[in-house]
Amino acid sequence: MVNIVAQKLYETCMEVFVDGDHQTAANIPPPSDIERLKSILDSIKPEDLNLTPNMPIFMGSSNAQDDAPPITYIHLHECNKFSIGIFCLPQSAVIPLHNHPNMTVFSKVLFGSLRVKSYDWVDDGTSSVMNKDAEQITHMGQHGIRLAKVHVDSDFTTPCSTFVLYPAAGGNMHCFTALSPCAILDVLGPPYSESQGRNCTYFQDFPFDRFSDGGKELQPEEIEEDRKQYAWLQEREKPEDFIVVGALSYDPNITENS
Repeated sequence: MVNIVAQKLYETCMEVFVDGDHQTAANIPPPSDIERLKSILDSIKPEDLNLTPNMPIFMGSSNAQDDAPPITYIHLHECNKFSIGIFCLPQSAVIPLHNHPNMTVFSKVLFGSLRVKSYDWVDDGTSSVMNKDAEQITHMGQHGIRLAKVHVDSDFTTPCSTFVLYPAAGGNMHCFTALSPCAILDVLGPPYSESQGRNCTYFQDFPFDRFSDGGKELQPEEIEEDRKQYAWLQEREKPEDFIVVGALSYDPNITENS
């Protein structure tokens, strides 16, 4: 039997993530389509997708020695235009800091409490930090470390609005930490694609004052403010303890258009 809610989400994505004049080269749908898809996601409840926090996939490992419980990914749909899936996080599970190159991403927390930290690159020359630290930023860039501005650094508990991130704004690099069992419904448009140059890159973040020397002439409160607003990001390999497994018994019940 077709899941009506999942089917409506799929059909809306088919309309929103289209080729041609309806979508820009940066893979950003028009604002009206962004709001339409966001509204649908905001209305979805976990029971609409047959999910409850007491399911085994949200229990994590029974081994107390495991620092990073495995995450389950429920695949709903993927094509060359978009993907839909659900990340199921046991308590303390972490989706490490990563990016979404040239993608627009919608993340809806279906239930649970989540720590979100996200960044966007600082490279347009307008930041006061860039102006005072220009030499240091250039130096760090030569070592593969770039300056980023904090977009979000907060805890969220359902109900909360859908997060929307864009190719160059909205927190394109982000990480999630489950403060309780969580389910996150994700829509990516377009999806990751190695052949199209949309590879997932992982990052390590460092406090702003770890490398910056531009604060020598600043007052302590100014240094602390910069520390809250900025960080340095360095590319890293995918963390070995980041384990995602596929759900084998979940049927998305979507009728795909040919």
